[in-house]
Amino acid sequence: MIRATTSRRLVWCLFSALVALHAHRVPLAQAVGSASDGLDAARLEKIDEVVAEAIADQKLPGAVVLVGRGDAIVFRKAYGNRALVPTVEPMTLDTIFDMASLTKVMATTTAVMMLVEDGKIRLNDSVASFIPDFAKYGKGRVTVRHLMTHMSGLRPDVDLGDPWVGYDAGIELATEEVLTAVPGSRFVYSDIGFFLLAEIVARVSGQPFEAFVASRLFDPLGMHDTMFKPSAGLGARIAPTEVCTPYGWPCAGPGAEMLRGTVHDPTSRRMGGVAGHAGLFSTADDTARFARMLLRGGELDGVRILSPLTVARMTSPSTPVDESNVRGLGWDIDSAFSSNRGELLPTGSFGHTGFTGTSIWVDPATQVFVVFMSNRVHPDGKGDVTPVRARVATIAASAFTALPATGFPATRRTFDSQTRAVPAPTYRPVQTGIDVLRATDFSALKGLRVGVLTNHTGRASDGVPTIDVLAAAPDVTLVALFSPEHGIRGVLDATVPSARDETTGLPIYSLYGETRRPTADMLAGLDAIVIDLQDVGARFYTYMTTMAYVMEEAAPRKIKVFVLDRPNPIGGVSIEGPSLDPDAVSFIGYLPAMPTRHGMTLGELASLFNAEKKIGADLTVVAMRHWRRDAWFDETGLMWIGPSPNMRNLYAATLYTGIASFESTNLSVGRGTDTPFEHIGAPWIDGVRLAAALNARAIPGVRFYPEQFTPVASKFANELCQGVFVVVTDRDVVRPVRVGVEMASALLTLFPGQFEIESATRLFGSASGLARLTSGDDPAAIASSWSGAEARWRRLRAKYLLY
Repeated sequence: MIRATTSRRLVWCLFSALVALHAHRVPLAQAVGSASDGLDAARLEKIDEVVAEAIADQKLPGAVVLVGRGDAIVFRKAYGNRALVPTVEPMTLDTIFDMASLTKVMATTTAVMMLVEDGKIRLNDSVASFIPDFAKYGKGRVTVRHLMTHMSGLRPDVDLGDPWVGYDAGIELATEEVLTAVPGSRFVYSDIGFFLLAEIVARVSGQPFEAFVASRLFDPLGMHDTMFKPSAGLGARIAPTEVCTPYGWPCAGPGAEMLRGTVHDPTSRRMGGVAGHAGLFSTADDTARFARMLLRGGELDGVRILSPLTVARMTSPSTPVDESNVRGLGWDIDSAFSSNRGELLPTGSFGHTGFTGTSIWVDPATQVFVVFMSNRVHPDGKGDVTPVRARVATIAASAFTALPATGFPATRRTFDSQTRAVPAPTYRPVQTGIDVLRATDFSALKGLRVGVLTNHTGRASDGVPTIDVLAAAPDVTLVALFSPEHGIRGVLDATVPSARDETTGLPIYSLYGETRRPTADMLAGLDAIVIDLQDVGARFYTYMTTMAYVMEEAAPRKIKVFVLDRPNPIGGVSIEGPSLDPDAVSFIGYLPAMPTRHGMTLGELASLFNAEKKIGADLTVVAMRHWRRDAWFDETGLMWIGPSPNMRNLYAATLYTGIASFESTNLSVGRGTDTPFEHIGAPWIDGVRLAAALNARAIPGVRFYPEQFTPVASKFANELCQGVFVVVTDRDVVRPVRVGVEMASALLTLFPGQFEIESATRLFGSASGLARLTSGDDPAAIASSWSGAEARWRRLRAKYLLY
């Protein structure tokens, strides 16, 4: 990647000094109006100053700004430079820009609505009705409207960690996605949704997507400089973006070259440059024609693209009333992405932005539209046009001193009650596996002699322990109990002895004592083993390994295994962390390639282990009812029962995968205090310095404050420790494993020679990751390096998901 150098800064300064002069040399095309007929032209000239300031601050190399009202273009200027490397090229009005996400509205949304008008697509049609493979893993409820409003529950993008290439590969990855939220329940801006929409357009129309939009939209509108994959002959007019490898993200790497005419977006680039979320190239003038078409109710120069009702429909609020991000169909109205609207254009207006530095905003009430084109990612990806786009829009809006008598068709707001009355999701109380088994009158266990592997977390929703439920089950003979780490009552933090249950008189065989596998004597006479344990979603939590060992011993003895499923308390969507090294497999890491946060339930893990490890157990997973993958434990309606002595609440479970990754070092993770796994400390730490360093990192979803504490047990018992307490500010965005890596990195930097990080090998599970930490690599870059392994795990687990 190209870095800022002295010579580059000189180029920036020289040309930013000339930018205003350059701008004024560009003639206004189609310039109309004056202060006397409702336009203060002098105010528009203030745009020169704010753009020149942004260029001088290296926020962008140059720009084209166009302001219009109705059919008139009232301001049209080029600023700065189109390219800075390898040679400097002045910006021109006819520069062709990588439009990035403006593809979503200018191409994809419009194409979908044209097919809606043709009667070939309905907004409430399921995506799977067009792409049948998309129905996998519970996605059958996702509709076209969900995709267009970013309310589908899909992630922002597919995984880029593995070197997949090809359009079909991208669509296949989309069909393998698992929803992060119930469709219609939450706004998550998703590129996946829009390249699926383009695929629907292609399948319904029978044409490649780029051919459809060219023949039905861009060519009829006279947008002759708007296209996917521009020809080499246009190269001199195209604004370059960044130095990238052909398929890499981040961009740096072998074979990297300046992208010019090749789409910047890495997913679109891998898909061949044509995708519904990115890939379009266009000019400011063509974008202005598109805006004029919308303001005229779908028609321009005698060519009708859409009906007025269709334009009104797609630019009216279509998200649920309780969703703070107000979106139309494709179009942004009032959301976290709406900064380019500026301060004055009303919320009834609409627009969109593009990652590369492009944007459009259209106000039907005033008939004003603002087009801002830049390649802010040139040359090194560090530009930022968010503030300047907003300031330009504000100046443009303020320049109009009289408003037109007519505006958008009166039908504009008639769709609100229809499209925004989407009910908020409700969470029904979860029925766990034992509840479901009891509801079937234990039919699967009738006539069997049964053993049960459980602890204090195994209980029905009415609080009756699973042991007692099974002991009282008709025609089921309970003959043995098995206990995991922490014992049958979950109170031991050491080796667990075998014993006898006081209530039933049955033997309790410890699987965390002299043996961690059930022996032949323990299994003698059993027809089945029932497993009911509450997991916490972490690779090194040992209940999953105990379950797997039981399955391995039951399989050759033809003993049936029933896993009574329970929620993953930190949700079943997020996956995070390094994959387990093959030579790190142990009781605290059963399966190579599993990331630290696995995003599965214990029942799903049982199915995966049975197939991938070829255990061959006669396995039945009794699935829960009403559990949702995106649900945290507090959304299940279940009583929290600490799965182990120090897993006392959901806060601890949320942070556990990160903090516990380094528990085996010379750190206290809070054992022996009231809040284990919510803070770290040691006698050698300066808590104030550590908190300041971590907060300076602006780690998403967390903040830190310094504290001191004295553990009464475990590591550093009765010693005063300083450290930091972790405050989770947004559990949906926090990546706890990264938090752990950030803390480890800060400890290594601030207290050299004190932190014994080499002791973390078994829990962290990745020797290369620890090596990068000790060598001083950026912890954010280390976390990004896990994406390939996370993607492989996501694909591996997909076929075993039950919810």
